[in-house]
Amino acid sequence: MTPRNRAEAPISKKLSFIVKTFSLTEKSIFFLFSAVFVFTGLSILWGVNTHFLVDVPSRGGRLTEGIVGSPRYINPLLAVSDADEDVTSLIYSGLLKVSPEGNLINDLAKDYSISTDGLEYTFTLKDDISFQDGTSVTASDVEFTAKKAQDIVLKSPKRINWDGVTIQKINDKQIKFILKYPYSPFIENLTMGILPEHVWKNLDADQFSASLFNTEPIGSGPYKVSKIKRNSGGVPIYYKLTSFSDYALGEPYIGVLALNFYTNDDSAIEAYQNGDIESIGGVSPQKIGEMIRGESVVKQASLQRVFGIFFNQSHAPVLLNKEVRTALALVVDKDKIVADVLQGYGTSIDGPLPFRGYMETSATSTLDILTNTDRAIALLTKNGWRLNDKTGIMEKTVKKVTTTLSFSISTSDAPELKATAQILQDEWVKIGAKVDIKVFETSDLNQNIIRPRKYDALLFGEIIRRGFDLYPFWHSSQRNDPGLNVALYVNSKADKLLEEMRTTTDIEIKNNDFSSFAKLISDDIPAIFTYSPNFTYLVPLKIQNIKLGNTITPNERFMNINEWYVETNKVWKIFVKDNE
Repeated sequence: MTPRNRAEAPISKKLSFIVKTFSLTEKSIFFLFSAVFVFTGLSILWGVNTHFLVDVPSRGGRLTEGIVGSPRYINPLLAVSDADEDVTSLIYSGLLKVSPEGNLINDLAKDYSISTDGLEYTFTLKDDISFQDGTSVTASDVEFTAKKAQDIVLKSPKRINWDGVTIQKINDKQIKFILKYPYSPFIENLTMGILPEHVWKNLDADQFSASLFNTEPIGSGPYKVSKIKRNSGGVPIYYKLTSFSDYALGEPYIGVLALNFYTNDDSAIEAYQNGDIESIGGVSPQKIGEMIRGESVVKQASLQRVFGIFFNQSHAPVLLNKEVRTALALVVDKDKIVADVLQGYGTSIDGPLPFRGYMETSATSTLDILTNTDRAIALLTKNGWRLNDKTGIMEKTVKKVTTTLSFSISTSDAPELKATAQILQDEWVKIGAKVDIKVFETSDLNQNIIRPRKYDALLFGEIIRRGFDLYPFWHSSQRNDPGLNVALYVNSKADKLLEEMRTTTDIEIKNNDFSSFAKLISDDIPAIFTYSPNFTYLVPLKIQNIKLGNTITPNERFMNINEWYVETNKVWKIFVKDNE
């Protein structure tokens, strides 16, 4: 081979020729260094590749959840139980949706506007949105749903939210809601799920309530019904839900949600412990600790609920004495209740909102003067109360009329409330109060005790909606049923503040009104606020991206369920940024 031919020969042949000239030792060294070079190069490439790769959610996976109760009305207009609302929130979607951060975001709506006077709300629907049967969602469906909510004969629990609202369809994509008076919390009503008009329009009120579509629903939400199992009585005990590919906010990552229903907490907990279900919400604080296992985690969310003791001064005249209410408030150990009763799953509160801090400055001035049992007794003594050595109960005599520091607490048979009532009784006995505890089944308490206002003191919880509209709980017009002013509170200054708070859209005005209102409540002491509980959700570690914000109802644990995921894929970071 000539020099020119050798130069033109492939490099691999040249290298092979050179290697053949090596001695055995030289060949060994050459191959060793070649292997090291190749291995090092591959390692560097692998490291570089791994550095630029990230996990991103991928569709697939399954979650099996246990729910206490039997779904009867999987219908946004009729849902009443937690089981109803859980499934309804998965099947249906509204114009708006609450994010885990507590903000209202567009769901079926593309955009909306509110008139400067706060009376008109105009919504435009997204393009290409559909129900789970393939039918397009239009403004007619929104109009139909809202008008059905207003139907007196249907008796929807949502009716009160739509009373006096005019619904005006503009075209297939636009709809307007017109209010008689400004009401800033109204916009929350637009999270109500939308019914498909073509499914429901020919049913009268009786047929509407009895329709099979209440248990075999068709909505436009993140999941659709794939399979149902019923017991011998025809009651659903199992739903298989699959992700809806045309959901307005994008198809959920988790492909299958399997929902098993149980008659009570104990059977649901047993199912969890047996491995029949992977997740369960709202477990009692006393039981959740023993349920946690290696592959599970407890997610917590603040429930927007205020628990306290509400005084009915007209039913128990002894509570008309402000020094009595003050002394009772002084010795309530709220932190003990949170620690012992809620096992730490909650927050002690000092005012009518479900968190601390917002009103602390204005709401603690009266109660901080005295902070223990001895000072509470001193306060009572200063105001003419004396301990009866025979009965061990404080008494006060005015014009030969003796009043005994004696009253009862009425509450429900919920374990947390019974335990809280016992703590209160133990603390109040120490200052010479005779306190009887009256426990009622929940429906009995509501129907026969709360509605007719037949209680001395009521240990009870209030659900505070977003926007913190306290009007239903504290305005004097709401003292009688169906109002929720269970303390029968009357204060003309408070009424004016409450009226302004629910109509103004000015945040600064609303904040100032809240502070002023809190000061009035603190001074008058119509109630003792104790705690706001947390919602607990026991889930498997495999479920990622669960975001629990402040929740009002348990079904809001599913706020961002379309973003939960089990499966992942690795992609280069640059592509993730491009997708964002």
